[in-house]
Amino acid sequence: MLNDEQLLRYSRQIMLPEVDIAGQEAWLNASVLVIGVGGLGSPVAMYLAAAGVGRLVLVDDDNVELTNLQRQIVHSTSTIGQPKVDSAKVALTALNPDVEVVAINARLDDVALAKQVAEVDLVVDCSDNFTTRFAINDACVKYKTPLVSGAAIRFDGQVAVFDSRHEDAPCYRCLYREGDDENLTCSESGVIAPLVGIIGSVQAMEALKVLADVGRPLIGKLLLLDGRHMDWRTLKLRRDPECPCCGYKNN
Repeated sequence: MLNDEQLLRYSRQIMLPEVDIAGQEAWLNASVLVIGVGGLGSPVAMYLAAAGVGRLVLVDDDNVELTNLQRQIVHSTSTIGQPKVDSAKVALTALNPDVEVVAINARLDDVALAKQVAEVDLVVDCSDNFTTRFAINDACVKYKTPLVSGAAIRFDGQVAVFDSRHEDAPCYRCLYREGDDENLTCSESGVIAPLVGIIGSVQAMEALKVLADVGRPLIGKLLLLDGRHMDWRTLKLRRDPECPCCGYKNN
């Protein structure tokens, strides 16, 4: 049951008919793994904490640098040099002390990653390289844990939801395969600051929708943003029967 302070804190969400008390309690009882606490992970973690997701597990092995502060809004000048997960934990706890924040300052190997994925209700991929994204996807497919994936570079961003609990839902490897794309990073290619805020906010929205069964998540869809012209496109994604991860021809 929600206490009086929680009813007041989350009142603007609870008054939404699609959310109500049941939806808010679903968020309070949820556990979410956020991988990467940088440009995307900052708004994701902040909005999930603000919305009342009960347990956030943050994974990142980087320290805060001056160049991060242009877009990684969960960090501050005073936390330069600190592990990003520790910096984020302080900010999130100040925002909402009711949320349990677990900080893992490490790059998880496959075994450790699988353990974390198996213990949460949803994963938000805010990483910046395909190797990590493939590993996250494989673990999520194995344990049928919903995955909210996002990417942002230069002026372009994308978001998709992969949920193997749905029989016909594609996975990340249905969209990308090793060698299909180059690994672009913000340090090499640049990124406009608000872009990661927009994409990260959409990721947070999709995570909340999945956790509380609200609306239609982006399952089987790829949402694309061209920030230069503020053009949004939605592409349909189909499950690839020959996908090396989820394809039935390979299982």
